[in-house]
Amino acid sequence: MRLCADTLQRKTKEYTGDDTDRLGAFKAAAALQHTTPERALAGMLAKHIVSLYDMCFDGDTDYDLSTWNEKITDSLNYLFLLKAIVKEGHTNQPN
Repeated sequence: MRLCADTLQRKTKEYTGDDTDRLGAFKAAAALQHTTPERALAGMLAKHIVSLYDMCFDGDTDYDLSTWNEKITDSLNYLFLLKAIVKEGHTNQPN
């Protein structure tokens, strides 16, 4: 979890620039694709899941731990970001 948090913190400037909205990249992608931020994020997450799937079923390559850590951490972070998007979308709705 610490690695996930550190990665999200380190990549903030790279993905948000000067925007204070940490979910802004997903909202921008959604606008470009005429879809929702959740769906835009899901498309981005799919790339990471496919990569992990390929690694899991690649019997010819022995991936080093740093590669596994990077792929798993990125996938977890997309799920954390999805949770934030969903939560933000429900802030004005009754429980």
